[in-house]
Amino acid sequence: MPGYDSSRSRLRLADRHVRVLTRLAEGETPSPELFPSLGELRELGLVGEEGQLSPLLRELVEALRDPVLVISVETTGESGPVHHGAVVGQDTVIAHEGWPGEEESEYIPVEPSTLVFELARMVHLRRRGAGEQPRTPRVESTMKALDAAFTVLSAPTGEPEEDRTAVRKQLTDAGTTGETADTLTELILALNSSWRVTVAWDGRHDGEHAPMLRSLAVWDCGPRGYWIREQPEEPILPGQVTPESPLHLVRSDAGEIWRRLTDLLPEKEELGAP
Repeated sequence: MPGYDSSRSRLRLADRHVRVLTRLAEGETPSPELFPSLGELRELGLVGEEGQLSPLLRELVEALRDPVLVISVETTGESGPVHHGAVVGQDTVIAHEGWPGEEESEYIPVEPSTLVFELARMVHLRRRGAGEQPRTPRVESTMKALDAAFTVLSAPTGEPEEDRTAVRKQLTDAGTTGETADTLTELILALNSSWRVTVAWDGRHDGEHAPMLRSLAVWDCGPRGYWIREQPEEPILPGQVTPESPLHLVRSDAGEIWRRLTDLLPEKEELGAP
């Protein structure tokens, strides 16, 4: 169910509720499958009987109606994928964060100057020592090898050394050998989460309006450090990745990733003029 906290301008909304609000803000009637969601918003007092939007929704609606940037953050850990992000309007930034297993996300206004801080917090970016990081600065393998290794982790034995041996064997059988197999084994076993941040906006290409995207994909391997996934290269289209697709990981650190997050955001001159 949706909810709100007027003291902090917080809202709990599912995607279906956001679709209702977007339709109403554009002066349109929600489609029939959204009527139950509309009813929930009315019951809460966020939408009137004639489709009027509560003042509590003003900042969110302003951002949704005329977004300058739409930022998607997807984190994947033990609980599966969780979606976060932000909508940047002309004068407002609304951050939203999901929770594993929950339909609703929390939407809250944030200061525009803190946008990179918010993105870093969503992906749990932290400075770490380099004591336990592998010496190998780069790992090149294939998605076939990675998928084979993950089959071991889908049913672990509970014995770390047995799992380590099994993961390395799967990598070797799939064609990844030597020091590369050793390093990739350690990264897979230490993997806390993988995440990607995608920034979309209306830009210009060859003098015409065109949708623009920038993405960053990272493995958070805990004590083994942060690793930027160069291949498969984001953004990935459906069906683009096959078992033979390359997997390239490059060792990084929190400082570089902070700079990469900052570089995802377009400069003012990159935004499409109205």
